[in-house]
Amino acid sequence: MKEFYSNGKLLITGEYAVLDGAKALALPTKFGQSLEVKNIEENKIRWNSFDENDKLWFQGEFEFENDQFQLITENNETSEKLLQILNEAHKLNPNLFSAKKSGIEVNTRLNFNRNWGLGSSSTLINNIAKWFEVDAFKLLKNTFGGSGYDIAAAQNNQAITYQITENGASVLKTNFKPDFSQNIFFIFLNEKKNSREAIAHYWELPANNRKGLIEKVSSITEQVTNCQSLTEFELLINIHETLISKTLQTPKVKQERFPDFPGAVKSLGGWGGDFVMVTGEKVEVFEYFNKIGYSTIFAFEDIIL
Repeated sequence: MKEFYSNGKLLITGEYAVLDGAKALALPTKFGQSLEVKNIEENKIRWNSFDENDKLWFQGEFEFENDQFQLITENNETSEKLLQILNEAHKLNPNLFSAKKSGIEVNTRLNFNRNWGLGSSSTLINNIAKWFEVDAFKLLKNTFGGSGYDIAAAQNNQAITYQITENGASVLKTNFKPDFSQNIFFIFLNEKKNSREAIAHYWELPANNRKGLIEKVSSITEQVTNCQSLTEFELLINIHETLISKTLQTPKVKQERFPDFPGAVKSLGGWGGDFVMVTGEKVEVFEYFNKIGYSTIFAFEDIIL
């Protein structure tokens, strides 16, 4: 039996702009996904996906014939995407299954709610890449697309800066647990954002909208990474929100949803869903957001690896 594990992620700075080459700050989370592979007697691939409550949410069966994976069970969006990932992984390493005679069972397990947007797709891609012994960034590019920061977070156990350069992805480990981390909280907005749709929307924007964004966001990332005070941190994330808001021509999340919240509020990842990062005192944060229906709240130390 083989088992693999990958970390989830939160993108602190650089959402959208990272696609154009801006430097971003990403934090791996204490939540992630495992993938277990074991041999079975039946000559097929039996796939089981379990959620954080150990409940089976997807089951599918595949066969490997004529140098490709084929679906045995009924087609649906999940099975079709998984089929694509397996075939792309096989193209990158045809040796793993070419000589295989017996069947296998694959069990994947999330330890977080898959609606949270912490990386159910990126952790799966990274685990399959480990299993096939292929480049996870190439596998991501050939399947879901995106910048790849989430793959970098899946592979690291500390904060990283991530940047797409002419020579490929630049992944640098950094330290990000500021003295004021007890004043940083992450709140789920009760809805998941489709990252592929968010990326497509960004690419549809006029080039002039994105002009100058890379340098400004990269500078903010550097400053956030080296930030010494909560006041400075709040100023920087407010500037970041303003830049992305103007680029997307979309209202800031604080303006739209939490105008009377006294602390800073920053969108993370695709705007309009998943998590926001907020600053404040613990009692104040929990009271405010619980009162208006947001009950999934994490302190920095409870979610960041």
